[in-house]
Amino acid sequence: MSLSREVGKSLSAHGYKLAVAESLTGGLVSSMITDNPGASAYFLAGVVTYSNESKVSVLGVREEILRAHGAVSDRCALEMAKGVRALVGADIGAACTGIAGPSGATDTKPVGLVYIAVDDGKRSLVEEERFEGQRLDIKKRAAERTLELVLLLLEP
Repeated sequence: MSLSREVGKSLSAHGYKLAVAESLTGGLVSSMITDNPGASAYFLAGVVTYSNESKVSVLGVREEILRAHGAVSDRCALEMAKGVRALVGADIGAACTGIAGPSGATDTKPVGLVYIAVDDGKRSLVEEERFEGQRLDIKKRAAERTLELVLLLLEP
């Protein structure tokens, strides 16, 4: 069974609805979820907030978080997950932000650095990942890991 199908099955079993906020993956997580027939039963919305401005205006990420930690940070990812959950009234919000490359890296934030967060209002999981490869490889791995974290949050 595909990872996205497994996520859908688990969300359906719990009666939960998911919303996703994506930055570096550019809608790939949402695409993976909606590849499955019947995804509308458990998937409410996917939002691509690529710019800092859209993270603030759409998801409610606080500007002070972006100033102090940057868009590629654990705090930004968590605010994105909480923001998308609240935006559409989902049970679970998931988010990913990072640097897919080949440009955009700094000494402290290399290409492949990704932060992923999931939140259900009671519990949050946030992970820092360092993926290797070309841009599309990093995006794909970040999308897959986002789905894996949703499954982890759904475990008892």
